[in-house]
Amino acid sequence: MDIAALSMGMSQMQVAQQTSISVMKMAMETGTEQMTDVMAMVETSTSSASIAGPSPDPNIGQLLDISV
Repeated sequence: MDIAALSMGMSQMQVAQQTSISVMKMAMETGTEQMTDVMAMVETSTSSASIAGPSPDPNIGQLLDISV
């Protein structure tokens, strides 16, 4: 059993594991930022919808008739 090769292999596995953890953390942060942006857009759209008032005709867009 070659101790040097075993040590190198374990070191490479540790680097690979640390890299994958770092990438996962970056992905989680990106997801959190995107969710924050989506929530801000929803809040903005709901507040602007109340400013615009009700729809001129509430029946428009309620039903869709399709015949083939």
